[in-house]
Amino acid sequence: MIRTINRSAAGSVHDAEDLVRETYLRAWRSFGTFEGRSSVRTWLYRIATNACLTALAAGAHRVLPAGLGAASDDPYAEPALAASWIGWVQPLPDALVTDDAADPASVAVSRDSLRLALIHCLQSLTENQRAVLLLRDVLGMSAAEVATILDTSTAAVKSTLPRARARLDRTAAGAEHVVPPTEPAQRALLDEYIAAFERSDAVALERLLHRDAVLEMPPARTWFRGKHTCMAYLAARALGVPGDWVLYPTAANGQPAAVAYRRESPGYYRAFGVAVLTTTPDVIRRIVAFGDPTLVPAFGFPAELSGTVDRGARGAAPEHVPGEPFPGGSGLAR
Repeated sequence: MIRTINRSAAGSVHDAEDLVRETYLRAWRSFGTFEGRSSVRTWLYRIATNACLTALAAGAHRVLPAGLGAASDDPYAEPALAASWIGWVQPLPDALVTDDAADPASVAVSRDSLRLALIHCLQSLTENQRAVLLLRDVLGMSAAEVATILDTSTAAVKSTLPRARARLDRTAAGAEHVVPPTEPAQRALLDEYIAAFERSDAVALERLLHRDAVLEMPPARTWFRGKHTCMAYLAARALGVPGDWVLYPTAANGQPAAVAYRRESPGYYRAFGVAVLTTTPDVIRRIVAFGDPTLVPAFGFPAELSGTVDRGARGAAPEHVPGEPFPGGSGLAR
């Protein structure tokens, strides 16, 4: 759960990993001064929360393109890049925060606390509101425990929580209902999305989208709403021709996702980024395509692929663990 605090608060896989390391480093340095006046669990959560609060006070809030302005109605124009100082909410690999051996309830809590829409909405809260909400509603700690961690009064925690919930509710109004990525129907949708993209099949992809589908593409600030506008952009500027893309299924923020590679020359593909899907039981409501190659290694995949791509024999992605070498190195024949 230390990772859940860090990742939910940070909104960035890179910042969150730094915070995890900072938390354990602080704990190691100060363990000799631990007096046992609270449980080790509370002590660790206090260190993790303080590390997050320090980082949040020094950094800007992270956003998604839809938080920067209205949707574009011109899918044929060049997407506008955002200013370099804008920080983006980033996808977080499920594998880093969920444990297949954990009980289903714990896995559900981890996934629910990492939903992309929730991470985005959390950015609207003050640092203190974010800490109280995560500790109380995500980790289920008592008001007294939270007061101990934040070095404040129980009354202050109790007054902060409803304000944080109300602000989050206002920000999250209209957010999509997310279906877990482990559901067979969601995996089938992801497989169809991958197949359509790899075949550059605009017709098949259009069938998968909700009529009010949203397409966001950080680091571009341009985004689109509506199936026909989204598809016009994808067909004109993204899909290319069959063989331009190779995608692998994964999961991010408790949602179906795909790691994407773009062909640069015959038999050679370079990492493009990660697409996170928000799905209903039968359609895709939102695609957030993070065009950031540095995210790919965080999901346990290499920065490049080389070798023969056998589309007919292509199956699921090879087993991989984030942070460990990808099977077969950078060369991958499929």
